[in-house]
Amino acid sequence: MAILNNRLPEKDYAENFSDIHPPFENKEAALVEANRCIFCYDAPCVKSCPTEINVPKFIKQITTDNIKGSAHTIFVSNIFGGGCSRVCPVEKLCEGSCVYNLLHEEPIAIAKLQRYATEKAIEEKWKLFDRKPSNGKKVTIVGAGPAGLSCAHVLSREGIDVAVFEKESKGGGLMTYGIAAYKVTPKFCQEEVDFITSLGGIEIKYDHSLGKDITIADLQKNYDAVYLGMGVGLANKLNIPGEELEGVEDAISFIYDIRSKGYSNVPVGDKVAVIGMGMTAIDAATQAKRLGAKEVTLVYR
Repeated sequence: MAILNNRLPEKDYAENFSDIHPPFENKEAALVEANRCIFCYDAPCVKSCPTEINVPKFIKQITTDNIKGSAHTIFVSNIFGGGCSRVCPVEKLCEGSCVYNLLHEEPIAIAKLQRYATEKAIEEKWKLFDRKPSNGKKVTIVGAGPAGLSCAHVLSREGIDVAVFEKESKGGGLMTYGIAAYKVTPKFCQEEVDFITSLGGIEIKYDHSLGKDITIADLQKNYDAVYLGMGVGLANKLNIPGEELEGVEDAISFIYDIRSKGYSNVPVGDKVAVIGMGMTAIDAATQAKRLGAKEVTLVYR
């Protein structure tokens, strides 16, 4: 058994990691789906959304061809509404709560409709928010992931100048480095970051690591407030014999390597075992197979 990289032709990598959830084929298809919604009062889909997006409202706006208004409704609650429409486990949240499930019918394709509105806004670079005049306040944020950039966007809208320090060479955090490319493509990740920062008043300083290039003490001297939004970024250890052996790595590091080094540069074994069966474990198993592993086994308690 060998651990090798460059197992497949480039065209196979491109196909294996292409978008698995394509958008609506056209505007008409989106309108047909949007018009299935019955716009529930006290809608269960809203209650089950962690960011409380007003789902009936943004879908109603799609039915009236007010796509700009629809995108605004989404982004007011979640500026990462575009990325979330691709990666959120909607079958357990909004779509899982749709009343159509009680009728044994297909739930409204909420995520696909959310993608339809937000993707159009990002692609066409709509200006959906105004920034108040600068008030002289300066805030620094550590981490240019969803938490950090969401905070930056809210602060900037209020006229506060924001400097974001990011250890990586790209923004987006887990969207960019921790989620499979076939769920959210590298191109979209960059476009989403650019869309969020296009408001103005937000500067991202890449390749700056906390504790190495910057310290909290230095930041506190130069800014009115410091927000730490760098996330955990570490996997739990199993603390079992053999964990330190060659060829054993955690799923977060494995997916990070795939997103940062390129598909052909990440080695993978002929036979791969993945311990765990959560979403990250399944992503790791699926990606190992897409990298060219011949056999992948999920091991679960």
